[in-house]
Amino acid sequence: MVRLILILLGVDFLRSHWRGLRRFGAFTLLAGTVIFIDALDGVLYFPIEPFALLLLIEGGATLLVAGSGIGGQKRLRYVKGAAFVISALLILAGNHEGDLVLSLLFGTLFLADGALQIASAIVVRYPNWRLALVGGVVEVLIAVFFYQPWPTHYQGVVPYCLGLGLAFTGWNLILLARRAKRAKRNPAMDDPAAQAGIPGAPLITQWEGPPAADEPALTVHVWTPAGTAAGGARQRPVISRYIAAVDEQGVISTGHAALASPEGVYISLYPAQEIDRSPDEFGRLLRATKENNVAGRFLSDYASEAAQWCPSTRQVRIRNYSPARLERFWRRYRQDNTYNLTHRNCSSSVAKGLEAALEGCVGRLWQRKGFWIAFGKLMTTPELWVALQIRKRGQTMAWTPGLVLDYARALSMLADPRPTGWINTARRALTRIWRRRKGMRVVS
Repeated sequence: MVRLILILLGVDFLRSHWRGLRRFGAFTLLAGTVIFIDALDGVLYFPIEPFALLLLIEGGATLLVAGSGIGGQKRLRYVKGAAFVISALLILAGNHEGDLVLSLLFGTLFLADGALQIASAIVVRYPNWRLALVGGVVEVLIAVFFYQPWPTHYQGVVPYCLGLGLAFTGWNLILLARRAKRAKRNPAMDDPAAQAGIPGAPLITQWEGPPAADEPALTVHVWTPAGTAAGGARQRPVISRYIAAVDEQGVISTGHAALASPEGVYISLYPAQEIDRSPDEFGRLLRATKENNVAGRFLSDYASEAAQWCPSTRQVRIRNYSPARLERFWRRYRQDNTYNLTHRNCSSSVAKGLEAALEGCVGRLWQRKGFWIAFGKLMTTPELWVALQIRKRGQTMAWTPGLVLDYARALSMLADPRPTGWINTARRALTRIWRRRKGMRVVS
C-alpha cells in the first residue's frame, strides 16, 4: 500500500504534508484499535445498525448507477454494490445465522489469501519471501480467530473487520508519512513536462472514457496465454487467465506483455534462447533464484513484434503519464538484459515501467484541489484497492500477463479517472436525460 500510494501521489506532493498524514494515520490506528477491543467483551458500543444502514444505502445507490460505468469500472461497481448490500442485510438480520455467515465469509477470505501467500513464498522463493511467509501465517491466524466463536460467539465480526481495517490502514499511513519525509526528491518533478503530464491534461481531472484511437497515449500490450496457445488452449479459466495455458499437445504458453509510448519507448523482454517449458521443467523454473537467470533480449518495437508473432489480444491506453520519467527508467533498466521466468520477466518489466511512467500522476492531476482532496479521491477510489491486491499477487507470486492486464486497467482508472460516486453519476445521468428531452422538444 505504502509504495503504490507514494508512486501515484509523488514524493514531493506527499513530503509537504507528511505531518498531517502521520496525525491522520495515528488517529485511524487508534480508532481501529479501540473498535476492535470494544468488540472483545461482547458488549458493543460501536453503532452497528446505523453503520449497516449506511452500507445498504451506499450499496443500493451504487447498484442503481453501476450501468453508467465503463468497462471494468462497471463490473467493479456491481461487485462493490452487491458486497455492501449483502453485508448490510446480514448485519441488519440481527441473528446468529447472519453473524455466523459473515464470520465464515471473512475467515475464508483471510484463509485463502494467507494460504496462497504461504504457498507462493515457499515455491517461488522471491526476494524477502520469508517476510511474506510470516504475513501469510498471520492471515491464517486471523482466519482461525474468525472461525472460532470465542469470545463473542460471532457477534463482533463487523467491528472486528472494521477495527482491523482501520488499524492496518492507519499503520500504513504512518509508514507512508515516514517514507515521504525521508525519500529523496523525485527527479521527474524537476521536469516541467513531467509536472504537466501530457499537453492539455492538467486542466482536466476526469475523462468520459479511454483515449481515442488517434489520441497519443501510453499503451500496455498483452498477449494472453489462452490467446497465444498454438494448438488451442484447454478450458481452465482461472489458470489460463492468470498463470499459463496448456494446448492439446501439452505445451505451456505463458503469454507476453509489452509497453509502448508515443515517444518511442518500447519495453518487451524475451529470453535470448527459448526456455524449455515442458511440464517436467516448468516446476524448476518457477524458482526466482539466480540459477534460473538467463540472458534476455529487448525487442525494438510493437510493429515488428506483431508481424513476427501476432497482434496483442488486449490493450490498455493511458493519457496521463510522464514521458520524461519513463525515458529515465528505460535508460537505466535496459542496461541489464537478465531474464528470470518469475522474478524478471516481460510482465514484471512492464509493471515497473508502468509505475515509473505514472509516478506522481494523481498528485499532478488533483494538486490544484489541495492535498486532502487529492488524497481523499485516491483512497476512496475502488480501483486503488484492486491495484493493491494485484500488486501484492505480482510481488509475492510472479507477474504474469493476466495480472499486468488487470493492474494496467486499475491504474488507468486512477491516472485517467472516470466520473465516480453515485451522487455525481446520478447528476450526470439526469443532465443527459434533460438534454435529450430538450433536444426532442426542439426537433418537434
